Amino acid sequence: MRDKELYKQIMGIHRPWEVTEVELSVEREEVRVHVELEAGTQQTCPHCGTLCSGYDKRRRTWRHLDTCQYKTLLVAEVPRVSCPEHGVVTVVVPWAESGSGFTALYEALVIDWLKEASIQAVSRQLSLSWNAINGIMQRAVKRGLGRRQTEAVPHIGVDETAFKKGHDYVTVVSDGKRVLHVADERKTASLESYYATLTPEQKAGIESVSMDMWPAYIKATLDHIPDARSKIAFDKFHVAKYLGAAVDKVRKQEHRALMSEGWEDLKGTKYHWLTNLSKLGRKRQCEFKVLRESTLKTARAWAIKDLAMRLWNYVSQTWAEKRWKQWLSWAVRCRLEPIRQVARIIKKHLWGIINAVLLKVTNGGAESINSRIKMIKIRSRGFRNKARYINAIYFHLGGLDLYPEGVSR
Repeated sequence: MRDKELYKQIMGIHRPWEVTEVELSVEREEVRVHVELEAGTQQTCPHCGTLCSGYDKRRRTWRHLDTCQYKTLLVAEVPRVSCPEHGVVTVVVPWAESGSGFTALYEALVIDWLKEASIQAVSRQLSLSWNAINGIMQRAVKRGLGRRQTEAVPHIGVDETAFKKGHDYVTVVSDGKRVLHVADERKTASLESYYATLTPEQKAGIESVSMDMWPAYIKATLDHIPDARSKIAFDKFHVAKYLGAAVDKVRKQEHRALMSEGWEDLKGTKYHWLTNLSKLGRKRQCEFKVLRESTLKTARAWAIKDLAMRLWNYVSQTWAEKRWKQWLSWAVRCRLEPIRQVARIIKKHLWGIINAVLLKVTNGGAESINSRIKMIKIRSRGFRNKARYINAIYFHLGGLDLYPEGVSR
């Protein structure tokens, strides 16, 4: 098989395009495959499909998959046509997407690499510039978001994740398995930008919105989702986080008081109070049993927290409300100010906690996605700006079809 026929087959070049020359340079370690359009081929506008007259040709070069150890370039004189509606435009070539300096197959290779490694690592392996690889990632995400089908998502989770230190956040909306939407900051407008993409039918089809007790998210949901007050669910994880922090504050206060009197009862016990009982070893469980059955204030704070964590299994709204109100009565009368502060927060948001109990939804999926976002940030060693950070989240966690047209994996 001659070299021209070989490259025609392996590069998928079909009429009206033909491989006219294969140029090998051993010195540059490069193969140039020249492609031309058959004479007399009629061209159409890439925007409207109107048959147009030719205007001129522009020489263009695309990077293709390597031939053995040699860099391979595809070179072609690409026609431009004069469209009555769109003016002078470049026709579409079958081996690459508009605006790209790489063939579709090469972009697919880079996308495969990016799924496994950081941009810096891919840059080293493929000898491409950081900007070139970032451009491929941006096109992949734009392509994937454009292909995403409109669908009803009954259960969504809303969470924020830090872009960098200093309370700089992005809002992430997910269905527990993939990221649906990412928006700058964690304001009311951040979540509203997601709701604005939904049809009235999709908004009505949402059955639960799991979130923390952040006022901006609550307001956006109440303003845009029908019957939102029965659908907003305040996640058990965040309630546990508030109560865990309160128990630790009580421990610190009591530990300082005891140490001033020469007692070391709470020394080295921080993680006894904060760790799930099931995850403590046998030795620590025995030590902790003595502590939690003592008369320490910290033991009382922990008991209040432990009871709250047992109130998430009710199926009856009446019984759920009754037990939570009994818990609140104990918590606000306990004379432990950190616990009382959390009790006031829970009392204000009890309606959403009851929703979470009855709907049996948590923000666990969103928290899992948040952890994966942190790993992406660590692997990338940070991002230059928030736009690239958001792009990376969509690329890795959006569940998008990222590959160029005609390429499947």
